[in-house]
Amino acid sequence: MEWNFKDGIPIYTQIIDEMTMRIASSAYEPGDKLPSVRELALDAGVNPNTMQRALAELERRGLVYSERTSGRFVTKEEAVLKDLHEELAKKYFEELTEKLRKIGMDDNAIKSSVNKWMKEIK
Repeated sequence: MEWNFKDGIPIYTQIIDEMTMRIASSAYEPGDKLPSVRELALDAGVNPNTMQRALAELERRGLVYSERTSGRFVTKEEAVLKDLHEELAKKYFEELTEKLRKIGMDDNAIKSSVNKWMKEIK
């Protein structure tokens, strides 16, 4: 998988975001064993300590868990994954709403446009 890092944002934060998206999109399925820290770091072109820091944060958030001698795995907790999807949806809706308000749309126009678009994509 490709890693694209942006300037001005800490690398470990970008790793957290990328791994979160991979989990949310099922690129890493619930229960999947993650590659080792060294493998992920090599793939991403980052220091293993940076990758370890990011994975520790993902573990703190409950998105991954460690099994002592077996490595790290993606959570199987449906509630955690559901919360992740809701959190990401909220983030994207907030970004979308902010941009649409900047071009002069009010809440009713935004809702109408979203409803129209949803009907069109069915």
